[in-house]
Amino acid sequence: MTKGPVQTEMEALLSAAFAPAHLAVINDSGKHRGHTGDDGSGESHFTIEIESAAFAGVSRVARQRMVNKALGNLPGDRVHALSIRATAPGE
Repeated sequence: MTKGPVQTEMEALLSAAFAPAHLAVINDSGKHRGHTGDDGSGESHFTIEIESAAFAGVSRVARQRMVNKALGNLPGDRVHALSIRATAPGE
């Protein structure tokens, strides 16, 4: 499946902010076709799996806030739903 512009932008923003050891931005939009928040773009629902040393010693909630901050206005503007799995190395 081809990456769309929103997915590509999220990957670039997260890579720049966290220098992750692992990053997967998974487009789940196809599972939500026709549901609330599906804008028809094919890029409305995502799962982010990210591992970075930046998350060491940081709570789960704070990690999610860090990821959301790095993504700027994407969540809530162009992305309806976002699932975040942020871990530190060795977790």
